[in-house]
Amino acid sequence: MHRKPSREGVQAAAARVADEVIRTPLLPVEIGGRRLWVKAECLQQGGSFKLRGATNRLALLDAEERARGVVAFSSGNHAQGVALAARRLGVAATIVMPADAPAVKRDATLAAGARIVAYDRATESREEIGVRLAAESGATLVPSFDDVDVIEGQGSVGIEIAEQMRAATGELPDKVLVCCGGGGLSAGIALALPEAEIVTVEPEGWDDMARSLEAGEPVPVAPDAPATRCDALQTRLVSPLTLGALAASGARGVWVSEEEVADAMAFAARHLRLVVEPGGAVALAAALAGKGGPLTERTVVVLSGGNVDPAVYAEILASRASG
Repeated sequence: MHRKPSREGVQAAAARVADEVIRTPLLPVEIGGRRLWVKAECLQQGGSFKLRGATNRLALLDAEERARGVVAFSSGNHAQGVALAARRLGVAATIVMPADAPAVKRDATLAAGARIVAYDRATESREEIGVRLAAESGATLVPSFDDVDVIEGQGSVGIEIAEQMRAATGELPDKVLVCCGGGGLSAGIALALPEAEIVTVEPEGWDDMARSLEAGEPVPVAPDAPATRCDALQTRLVSPLTLGALAASGARGVWVSEEEVADAMAFAARHLRLVVEPGGAVALAAALAGKGGPLTERTVVVLSGGNVDPAVYAEILASRASG
């Protein structure tokens, strides 16, 4: 029987990566006249939570596996996480990245020492390319979410949230709104915080996790899904691993519009002084738009990444300068 991610695995992963990742702050914020909390993973090294799962996965490779290197596929955040973790361990990393990935993400991945293989996300499969490259070189494939060790590493965010909330309020969170692509972060947090309500948030038209949770099985994104600035969340089919963990937790999903995402990015800049990328802002967008359900003073919103193209960011802030 294949191993499934577990709370015990998340706790072990949190201990394993503690000295290799930033313990990002849990910040108070007022929304709708109520104080709640944001977990600022946009301040993580590499600009997103992805370093956590990558570090946990690579730390578990044996010496022979490390010598053969790793292969990953990513629009940018997982790419940077794997590249940084690989550099620290002296492991060669090859990243399959869409040709239209934001330059800020591509450049940071190269700067971390990884090799990039570009592909056309409209006509080619990154999964197929990654599998082929790994087979050719004997490298270990490190998926962005469809991997037990990656999911458990991402769950370290939830372990930190619990510790920080308890220290700040004496209580644990009762609801967590989480940005969701493939579901590795939200599944890991669900395992770390079994008593909390988990709400996954996705871009409009890319809400395959929400629809999969409703259907009880993976439901793919429609072929004609609308364009979105949330490049980090353009996952076309979720994993049974992440869906299973979220379904078992009773999680539900919601979606937000491009305008709501832009509003959230501007809100984060104005009220939190934080740079948040579109995909990293969807959970905050749901909270601001009232789509996450009733909010309490024990609600946590995860800001999952801050790797935004400077021109896009400037355009969004300028369009909402008077808001």
